[in-house]
Amino acid sequence: MEMPKHECRSPRKWQNDKGRRNVGDFASRYLGFVIDSSFGIRISSFYQFVSTCCAVGFEEIGKLARAGANFGLISANTPHIVFDEVASKSPIPLISIVEATCAAAKARKLKRLGLFGTRFTMQGTFYPKVFSREGIELVAPEAKDQEYIHDKYLNELVPGKFLPETRDGLLAIVDRMHAKSDIDSVILAGTELPLILHDADHKGIPLLDTTRIHCQAAVAEMFS
Repeated sequence: MEMPKHECRSPRKWQNDKGRRNVGDFASRYLGFVIDSSFGIRISSFYQFVSTCCAVGFEEIGKLARAGANFGLISANTPHIVFDEVASKSPIPLISIVEATCAAAKARKLKRLGLFGTRFTMQGTFYPKVFSREGIELVAPEAKDQEYIHDKYLNELVPGKFLPETRDGLLAIVDRMHAKSDIDSVILAGTELPLILHDADHKGIPLLDTTRIHCQAAVAEMFS
């Protein structure tokens, strides 16, 4: 299946001061493929999105395995909708961003977390399913706030627009959820969210950067 440009990235060549060489010299032993956060913008339906994620995931993981990678990453949150299906057929282990984030929340003894991300992520079951195993409750924003987050995510953050008023709007949602739902943390379950909510916490409420957590899990696996 041919994908639109920039929606799926495999290990690529890179330039250093010694000239051009293949990333496979070291990093392709470890790096996973990336389905980035703009992946859903040009997908016409949720079901097409899911089926396309599966197809691309199977294809790209196969390439990694043939290149000698010993584990892989789906380096975005929303495509984890199909993580279990892809992982069950993967020839190499996959590190889940959801499971890594759950482990981080458990280590910090967090019990009730707000969930920010795309609409698919906030309304999906793939985050609550993992967290519920550890007795951790997830709370999605109210419907109007979900619409706000989803709209700003796709129409501003993904294209690279990081506006102060949007940051204020997102933090206002954090405040409302803390007041109404007594959340003790917020999961930034979208890889662009930490680019605008870059502080470790807001008024003492931890903001869990899933991108950082996922990378830390990958590095830990590399050196295990």
